[in-house]
Amino acid sequence: MTQRNNMVQLILSLVSGILFALGLIVSQMVNPAKVLNFLDIAGTWDPTLAFVMGGALLVTIPAFRLILKRPHPLFAKRFYLPTKQDIDVRLVTGATLFGVGWGLAGLCPGPAITALATGLLPVVGFVAAMVAGAFAHKLIFEQRT
Repeated sequence: MTQRNNMVQLILSLVSGILFALGLIVSQMVNPAKVLNFLDIAGTWDPTLAFVMGGALLVTIPAFRLILKRPHPLFAKRFYLPTKQDIDVRLVTGATLFGVGWGLAGLCPGPAITALATGLLPVVGFVAAMVAGAFAHKLIFEQRT
């Protein structure tokens, strides 16, 4: 890749990140109370986030199918997609921990990073714990493999 392509890739990544963050803000995915009400189907259930997720799938699925027909991305040599196909204990455990954490805090990584702009202490604490967990995972599991 040329230096120009790297710069274009960085700019497009920034624009994509900003667009994603704006989508999270507009849809209120950065509002833990909204997310917790969406997850509370036996209580004060608010189904509006289902429309957000459904809308995202309506855009993402056809866009992925179209983009993956290309031999490579516009500004990279190849696609970097997950190759692992099996479902193992680590995957199920990680997914369970993610779901429990999302249900307890009302935040997941993308919205939490976006919500950092609010400067609210619980959000800062959540992101700090998330980063610490990522480093702990790297120290514990990635050195074994």
